[in-house]
Amino acid sequence: MDVEAARLIAAGFCMAIGAIGSGLGEGFIGGKALEAMARNPQMSDKLFTNMIVAIALAESTAIYSLVVSLIILFVI
Repeated sequence: MDVEAARLIAAGFCMAIGAIGSGLGEGFIGGKALEAMARNPQMSDKLFTNMIVAIALAESTAIYSLVVSLIILFVI
């Protein structure tokens, strides 16, 4: 296997695994937040704010995997 092909495959795997984990986490957070809002509509504002913060933290995993895959592609 060529070094260039190995780099491309590694970057693809890095981004795929990071995106899958982040997507599952965000879906779980959003689903549970909507479930909590349906049970207690008076707390919707506070739950929505906390949900947005939690989704931003979960998204950071995908951003880190993007940075690592770009390092694999362009630096190594």
